[in-house]
Amino acid sequence: MMTAFSLQPRQCYGSGLLATAASPRPSIFWRWRQQQQCTMLKYSQVEQQSAQTLHYDNRDEKVDDRLGKNPCNFHPSIWGDFFLHYSNPAASSEQQQTWMAERADKLKEEVAKMIASSVTCSLHQRLQLIHVLERLCLDHLFEEEINDALIQIKTADVSDCDLHTVAMWFYLLRKYGYRVIPDVFLRFKDEEGCFFTNNPMDLLSLYNAAHLRTHGETILDEAILFTRRCLETTLLPSLEGSLAREIKCALEIPLPRRVRIYESKYYISTYEKEATVHESVLQLAKLNSNIMQLHHQKELRIVTSWWKDLEIESRFPFVRDRIVECYLWMLGVYFEPCHSRGRIMLTMVIAIITILDDMYDSYGTLEECELLTKCLERWDKKAAHDLPECMKFALGKILDSYQTIEQELAHEEKYRMSYLKAFTVDMVRAFNMEVKMREEGYTPRSVEEHLQFSIWTSGCHVVSCTTFVGMDDIATKDSFDWVSTMPKMVKALCIILRLLDDLQSYEREQLTPHVASTIQSYMTEHNVTIEVARKKIEELKEESWKDFNGEWLNPDNAPPKQLLERIFNLTRTMEFFYNLDDNFSNSQNLRDTILSLFVEHFEVF
Repeated sequence: MMTAFSLQPRQCYGSGLLATAASPRPSIFWRWRQQQQCTMLKYSQVEQQSAQTLHYDNRDEKVDDRLGKNPCNFHPSIWGDFFLHYSNPAASSEQQQTWMAERADKLKEEVAKMIASSVTCSLHQRLQLIHVLERLCLDHLFEEEINDALIQIKTADVSDCDLHTVAMWFYLLRKYGYRVIPDVFLRFKDEEGCFFTNNPMDLLSLYNAAHLRTHGETILDEAILFTRRCLETTLLPSLEGSLAREIKCALEIPLPRRVRIYESKYYISTYEKEATVHESVLQLAKLNSNIMQLHHQKELRIVTSWWKDLEIESRFPFVRDRIVECYLWMLGVYFEPCHSRGRIMLTMVIAIITILDDMYDSYGTLEECELLTKCLERWDKKAAHDLPECMKFALGKILDSYQTIEQELAHEEKYRMSYLKAFTVDMVRAFNMEVKMREEGYTPRSVEEHLQFSIWTSGCHVVSCTTFVGMDDIATKDSFDWVSTMPKMVKALCIILRLLDDLQSYEREQLTPHVASTIQSYMTEHNVTIEVARKKIEELKEESWKDFNGEWLNPDNAPPKQLLERIFNLTRTMEFFYNLDDNFSNSQNLRDTILSLFVEHFEVF
């Protein structure tokens, strides 16, 4: 029986932020660590059974020990059923939750008045207020007020403003989709390409703003090279505290590409410590964080229960059990409480993609993968009679899960499933092609040839479509027709993920038979070393970001900005999950982020 959920789209309720709350209570850590030890023990026991007989059905068949192996050295989940049973001490009663909501509403009114009255403030102060609301994940509570302010700010005269203010102006307007021109930076630049400043905040703001560049914007290319050199070699070694951390984070992932919800608690704590933000804003941020956390914990219980009911691990012990990490990933796409339905559906689909990826990548033979592909093309579990029993079981669970998603759609929304199913079939066909290439030992002779199929195996087109499936009526049939054409924005997203994945996973994947990566294709195409190939793949990723930014700022895009923002957020999550490591495969890297967002809370009075 699949876990049912009933979360129809509803109006967003205000309050959402992060919290660098006090450390979790010892009992929480103790429970979690006990569970982690049990999980590691179970993992070890399963690994020791690799030599035992695994039958596909009740008949006496040939021994198949593939499922007892761990070819990619995946770590087990460190969460298990933790979120099925976790109770948030920040909201122990309905009375307490009611108080939190009422207090948040009053604070929201105060902050709305602050935004309205900021019209009499300087441009820098108005920009800073919007910037703070964004970093604290409060901006969705004040969409109308912020949009009105940006319309006024767009026409502001910045000819006499300092570089920090101009860079903030440029960054915020482009982030909200306004295509302001980069010529505003010309007066800060000399003939040699240097900029007239050595102030760290000026340099940092310019560095971040310039990463919203598109093709042909040479001054922004020069700004990135200049500011990165200054920040890395001169300023960062001499600084400490929050500014040093901000610079370090920006050099790893520039601000326009960062996932706000993952960082919001840190900024609440930092702004409070530095006393640079109005108390009403901070109090609202803390309450909003706690209220959103309650929503997210309920959703985690639903998706964890669904995964448990799926029983995939009983047949595929080393399929990556990453349901909590999948949920964290999709939380970065939309964190607002009103998107509960979409977030749950999205988590289910990304988990299914992970199952299919592992089946094609690590377990299925060429013949089995061919059969599985044909079954999915027919979308009929009855066609799976020739599949091994474990793959037949997984196919049935996957098709049941899609049916569960469809049941949660209103009658007039059910057409959306035809798009999702078609995208899923396209993806498994590409997976199957990769299996054939792997078995033949074929390396695509160019990166261009590689991307012709590997953008489909990234799964990003499926996820892009799914972000629309669970949304309300803002996602129209025209929007699904648009996303089904693999538009430039979605294609850029797919390329960015493929290149990021290859940059971080190349060494691990070389330990086992695996389809060639774009790095190998570049080495083959140009007869260069791996170091040169890595650098070129990184440069290609940056060029793909220019493609993406260009589409974000394209006024002719058919879907509304609310939908395009989900694709932008999805692209941001890719930078986070593949920053310095493959954090999805090495999920222990995500432990602190998960604890911060889903366990720790703010004490609010």
